[in-house]
Amino acid sequence: MSQDAQHTEQWRSTSAPAHVTRRAALQAAAGAMALAGASSTPSQAQQAQPAPTAARAPEQATIRLVVNGQPRTLSVDPRQSILDVLRESLNLTGTKKGCNAGACGACTVLLDGRRINSCLALAAMHDGAEITTIEGLAEGDKLHPLQQAFIDHEGFQCGYCTPGQIMSGVACIAEGHARSPEQIKAWMSGNICRCGAYAGIVEAITEVAKEGKL
Repeated sequence: MSQDAQHTEQWRSTSAPAHVTRRAALQAAAGAMALAGASSTPSQAQQAQPAPTAARAPEQATIRLVVNGQPRTLSVDPRQSILDVLRESLNLTGTKKGCNAGACGACTVLLDGRRINSCLALAAMHDGAEITTIEGLAEGDKLHPLQQAFIDHEGFQCGYCTPGQIMSGVACIAEGHARSPEQIKAWMSGNICRCGAYAGIVEAITEVAKEGKL
């Protein structure tokens, strides 16, 4: 046999497909189907896991507050802040929600005589507390001296931060931190006025502090 004939015979013997029986083909197909079914069918462990249940709302808490001199008994969500209770449950919307993170001072109220950011205080934690808001400063139609001083010295522009500024100013004077403009600026620094009415705010607090109107 020539060398070319030997190469041709060798190529035919190596390139010819192997003979596959019908049984082998059926077994291979059945195995592939079994693997596909196993990958798409949840395992017994997965099927045994209970379906997630919706989170239940926390139970309401009953608290008693004295707000602007009026005793109040309230049922509140334990997650509610004093700010939300004042605005949503008591409709005292003079206290403003600004940053809701304790950084701007718009929500300042007096809690047992101390100024606080009401957005950071949970109402349920202050059962029995006495709270004063901007609505509780005036006596009928007669404005509180600091309210009148803010008008006289134009200590506001848009007015959104004004309730918090006034409540903080009342506390600043009562704390003895209004002896100079520099001291007032330092102790009122937690109350932001985005309109920039700081000069009038300092003048109003200075006047009331000097005249001892509180």
